[in-house]
Amino acid sequence: FWCVEAIFQDIKGVESVVSGYANGAVKNPSYKEVCSGRTGHAEVCQLTYDPEVVSLTKILEVFFQTHDPTTLNRQGGDVGTQYRSGIYYQTEAQKEIATEVFNKLDDAGAFINPIVTEITELRSFYPAEDYHQDYFDLNGENPYCKAVVSPKVAKFKKSFSDILK
Repeated sequence: FWCVEAIFQDIKGVESVVSGYANGAVKNPSYKEVCSGRTGHAEVCQLTYDPEVVSLTKILEVFFQTHDPTTLNRQGGDVGTQYRSGIYYQTEAQKEIATEVFNKLDDAGAFINPIVTEITELRSFYPAEDYHQDYFDLNGENPYCKAVVSPKVAKFKKSFSDILK
C-alpha cells in the first residue's frame, strides 16, 4: 500500500488516504498477520475524495495505470494473496463505475495480459499501524522507497500532471 498511498495523496480532490487491510477473516489484524497470507486480507488504501474536484473514474484510471492489474497475488517483488489487485466498493454506483472502467480497459486491450483485478464489496477495513501511514513521505530514503515507490511516483507525476495538488 505504500506505492498506492504515495500516489493518491498527490491528487487534487483526494482528502485522505489511509493504508490498511480489507476483507479478511481476522478482526483488526496486524501487519505481521496479514503478511503471513493466512488472514485473507488485501493490503489497500481507503480514499476519501471530493467528487466535485476529482471523479471516481479518474481515480480508477490512475489506479490501473500505476500498478500491475494483470498479475494474480503479486505486485513487483511482493508475492501473496495480500498483494492482489482489488477495488473494494461501498455502493452499487461505485461498483458500476469500477466495472465500466475495468471493461473499457479490458476491451481495449490496454494491457498485454488479462486484467485480474477483483471488484468486490468492502466487507471490512482496518487501518494499518501508524508507522505505515504517510510511509513514503516519512521514509523516502528507505531503500524500498528509493527503488520501488519513488520511480512509480515520478511516472505518475509525469503522466497525470494535470491532476496534481
